[in-house]
Amino acid sequence: MKKLVFAVFTLLAVTVALAQQKVVADKIVGIVGDKIVLKSEIFIANEDIKRQGGQEQDPCQILDGMLVQKALVLQAEKDSIPVTEEEIDAEIDQKIRYFVSQYGSKEALEQVAGRSVYQMREEFRQPIKEQRMATGMRAKIVEGIKITPTEVKEYYEKIPKDSLLFYESELQIGTIVVYPKASRDIELLALEELNGYKADVESGHKKFESLASLYSDDPGSKDKGGMYQVNKLEKQWDPVFLNAAFRLKEGQISPVIKTRFGYHIIQMVSRNGDDAVIRHILRIPQITQPEIQTATDKLDSVRQQLVAGTIGFGEAVAKYSDDENAKFTAGILMARDGSNYLKIDELDKEMVLLLKKANLSSGQYSQPTVFTDERGKKGVRIVYLISKSEPHRENLKDDYNRISQRALEQKKNKVLQSWFQSRISTYYIMIDGDYRNCENLSKWQTRQFTSSN
Repeated sequence: MKKLVFAVFTLLAVTVALAQQKVVADKIVGIVGDKIVLKSEIFIANEDIKRQGGQEQDPCQILDGMLVQKALVLQAEKDSIPVTEEEIDAEIDQKIRYFVSQYGSKEALEQVAGRSVYQMREEFRQPIKEQRMATGMRAKIVEGIKITPTEVKEYYEKIPKDSLLFYESELQIGTIVVYPKASRDIELLALEELNGYKADVESGHKKFESLASLYSDDPGSKDKGGMYQVNKLEKQWDPVFLNAAFRLKEGQISPVIKTRFGYHIIQMVSRNGDDAVIRHILRIPQITQPEIQTATDKLDSVRQQLVAGTIGFGEAVAKYSDDENAKFTAGILMARDGSNYLKIDELDKEMVLLLKKANLSSGQYSQPTVFTDERGKKGVRIVYLISKSEPHRENLKDDYNRISQRALEQKKNKVLQSWFQSRISTYYIMIDGDYRNCENLSKWQTRQFTSSN
């Protein structure tokens, strides 16, 4: 077994891809213990790899990874590896948000998939749980495994020179973000406007959808008269917004509510159990120059502390940043591949212009700068240029952390292989006859019952 390959594919792609490729015939192609692998899962794994820009993989290799994952799940069940419902819900929510963004809207995703987001959530709960259990079991097996500088050097020297990776210019960037708060007078104006819209609709003088199209600050629903389809159990919605919506009767309009996005009024259009069609009007109180200046002055004081070394960047992020993601990333921006090495095209345009104008060197902090985030919300931020690399071929000096991580993973895989080989004979195993010629599956032969169908 040269390497353990885990079929970690986006579970929400299963429904979408199968809806688009209805010709795929399904059957059980592998069993480990009481865990099964379907032919459709192999198809979906390859589709997801291609969707992310990768090359189609050998189905034998994918099946191998899936069988390994099933074996890890069996052991995780025996060892009672903890996986909470909160963790599962969080991952489902993250994946749903990703696919909604890919297809443009929740409605478009549901149309392509042929089922509701709520149904998708329930269908993918068990697969996600198994994947997290396998990950937890793997972590338990390899915990405590470390790598020495000597081992890293030996690993690097075995890489053929023409196979060393080439890196474009990459940046590691941190930010501290403050969102100015609108003045009370402007907030009161937003409240007054929304109460006026509510009165106009309830008196029959205006239609809710017409007012939403004219005055709502929500670009995601403005063109649809403020309409959304929501489910009571979907956690991607602001909880205050969702709770207010589901307290309404059909046709009823909520009082003005405040969420992290601004102020809203909501109309319940129709409801069927936990599913509902609602409309809303969002008003975001406008930020004026005095509020921006207050936020700028605050961050200017923070920057002085950072430059003087009286506060660390992580501490400053925790204490001052309004960025919702900062508590998960310590203020460090994440790349599309999940690392913290960003290419220029992964930065927003205002960030690129700021870096060019400020001409920051590694370790320096920008002046507080006004920007507009992806939601159209004005903020002020300090940009911390942690590092910037020039285009180069991989080497130990510049890329030690990456090389050591790969070397560590290789060492962990060897430990995992040893663990797996010692237990493979204890599992009931079935591999479909279509895969009998897969050389990489030979290790499963000890306890294999092969199906010829």
